[in-house]
Amino acid sequence: MNFKSLKIFCDIVSRRSFSRAAEDNGVSQSAASQVVGQLEAHLGVRLIERSKRPLVPTREGQVFFDGARKIVAAYDALEDAVRTLHDEVAGRVRVAAIYSVGLHHMSRYVQEFMSRHPKANVRLEYLHPDRVIESVEQGQADVGIVSYPRSTRTLEAEPWREEPIVLVCAPGNAFAGRVEVGLGELHGQRLVGFDSDLVIRHELDRALAAHGAEPDVVMEFDNIETIKRAVEIDAGVALLPEPTVGRELAAGTLSAVRLAGEDLMRPLGIVHARGKPLTPTVQRFVDLLRGHAHDLDAVATVVAS
Repeated sequence: MNFKSLKIFCDIVSRRSFSRAAEDNGVSQSAASQVVGQLEAHLGVRLIERSKRPLVPTREGQVFFDGARKIVAAYDALEDAVRTLHDEVAGRVRVAAIYSVGLHHMSRYVQEFMSRHPKANVRLEYLHPDRVIESVEQGQADVGIVSYPRSTRTLEAEPWREEPIVLVCAPGNAFAGRVEVGLGELHGQRLVGFDSDLVIRHELDRALAAHGAEPDVVMEFDNIETIKRAVEIDAGVALLPEPTVGRELAAGTLSAVRLAGEDLMRPLGIVHARGKPLTPTVQRFVDLLRGHAHDLDAVATVVAS
């Protein structure tokens, strides 16, 4: 048994896939499967339920995984600390982010970090909000970027930035070209909304109810990209964070209208596992994000005023 085997096993359980874990570790899927077989032979127990999809550990496998990932995390932290003794940032950063943070913006931060620290390695993955939290809790990601962040028994959350909510509509919609619109005016209007189990939907519903507005929710989706596509064909209007529609506003495929008298914001935050200190390299990446907390405000398309 060696450290590499522990690392591959942990990645198989975390990623719930032999193929993805093999790719992460630069080995073949067959080699990853052999690692698990060798561990099972050594321990005399079955560690992975291979008949289930996605893969899940057995009871014994879960116990082994819980202990093995602590060993892997401790070694990664030790290796990172030794390398940074000579001011050389060469560790790994695993980031899980919600889709709507934006491929362009997060990729830009990763590129800047890599240009400052070329020996570091950053893995950026976009996931559903629940999967971001799960990824951080299970040690698949070092940090997560989520909306409406909150600390829990297992997670520590810190505010990162806030994004103004605007009314988004098709260019031919009656609201297009307006300087501003009140939430009360959305009563009875066709609305493309978020799925009812998302926090942002609850917050928007609360704001609308406070203004006596009950829109006709014609469609519900769990991601902003699909909502934007529905609004582009004028299926309805939507309430979305302004920076998430910058590309469409510039291309003229969507219009955005400021909310009158409203300071409605979507907060974004950074989450990481509670009680697990960030490695120096991960800490440097978080510091870079903090330093760019207001960047998206600068690059967001300004709503007509």
